Amino acid sequence: MLTQHRRIALLTDGASTPFLAKTAISLLRYRSPDMVAVIDQEHAGKTSAELFGAGDAPIVTQWSPELDCDAIYIGIAPPGGKLPHAWRPQLEAAIRAGVDVVSGLHDFLSEDSEWCHLAKQSGSQIIDVRKNHWKETATGKPFREECVRIHAVGHDCSIGKMVTTIEIDRGLQAAGKSSRFLATGQTGIMISGRGVPADCVVSDFVNGAVEYLVRDNDDADFLIVEGQGSISHPAYSAVTLGLLHGCAPQGLVFCYEAGRSEVKGFDGCAIPPLEQQMQAIEQLANLRGPSKFIGVSINTRNLSLEDAKREVERAEHRFGLPACDVYRDGADKLVQAALELQTACVPSALQETDA
Repeated sequence: MLTQHRRIALLTDGASTPFLAKTAISLLRYRSPDMVAVIDQEHAGKTSAELFGAGDAPIVTQWSPELDCDAIYIGIAPPGGKLPHAWRPQLEAAIRAGVDVVSGLHDFLSEDSEWCHLAKQSGSQIIDVRKNHWKETATGKPFREECVRIHAVGHDCSIGKMVTTIEIDRGLQAAGKSSRFLATGQTGIMISGRGVPADCVVSDFVNGAVEYLVRDNDDADFLIVEGQGSISHPAYSAVTLGLLHGCAPQGLVFCYEAGRSEVKGFDGCAIPPLEQQMQAIEQLANLRGPSKFIGVSINTRNLSLEDAKREVERAEHRFGLPACDVYRDGADKLVQAALELQTACVPSALQETDA
C-alpha cells in the first residue's frame, strides 16, 4: 500500500545530512511527484533541490493540516535506528489527524500502545517497513532457469548499491525487457512498495526470506537485487552473505566510492583492497551456484567531472569490466552487460537475439 501514498511529507528535522537523510534523498529522487514537503526547522524556506540536490519540494518548519498530506515518511536512517524524541509531538498530531506514518527505523512505532490507540480512532496507519515475522529457512531449490538474477555488492555501506540496482532495472525495462527491482532495505521498500528488510530478519532466516522474494518474482526475465553492507564489514557482513546466497545471482555488480578508505562510521577501520573483496565475494557466490562479476558501479560524488572520468577509465583497466557512475553517466554499460549475461545464461535469449 506504500505506493498508494500520493502526498507525502518527509521528516528529517535536525538530521538533514547525506549520511543521515539518505532515505529522504532517494525518495525525493525516485518518488519526487509524491513528495509535497520536507520538514526541517533549520532549513525552512529552502527547497529540497537546494538542500539535498533532489526533487523540488518546499522545506517547512513542521507538519500542519495545511500540508494536506496523506502520509509522513521518516526520512532518516541513523545508526541504531532510534526515533528522535523531539519528533514525537509532530507525529502524534499527524496520527490524531488520520495521517499515515511510515518508518524504516529499527525503533518500531507500531509498538507504541498510545499511538496505536490514537491511530485506531483516527484511521491512521502506522507502518514499520522493517517489521517482519519471517520464520522460514531457505530450501536451496533452484530458481526458474530463464530468470537472470543480478545482485549489487560493494566495499562498504551507503555507496549507491540501491541506486545502481534501480537504474539497471529501469534501463532493462526501457530496453523492453521484463525486469524487477527487488528491495532489501527500508528505502528501497518505500520506493517500490515491496521487498524484504534483510537487516531486520533473524539471521537464520535471511537466506530464506530473500529466496522467497526471488521465487515470488522469478516469472520476470531479470531480477535486480539490491545489496546491503559488505562482505568485510565488521558489523553487517552476515546480512551481505545471507543476501548473496539467498538470491544466488548469476551476475554481480561491484560498487565502491572513489576515495573512501575507511569503513563508514568506524574510524580507523580500513577497507580491504577491492580486488580482495571481489575475489572473496565471487568465491562465496560460487559455493551456491555459478556467478561472476559483470560490471563496476563507482560513486564519484567527491570527484570533479574530469577526475570522475579518469576514475572510470582506471577501473575498467584495473578490473577488466565495464564501469560507470550511474548518477553521472547513466547505467547503459551495466544494462548492456546484463543483456550479454542473459545471452550467455539463457539459450532462448540467444535465439531471440539471432532472430
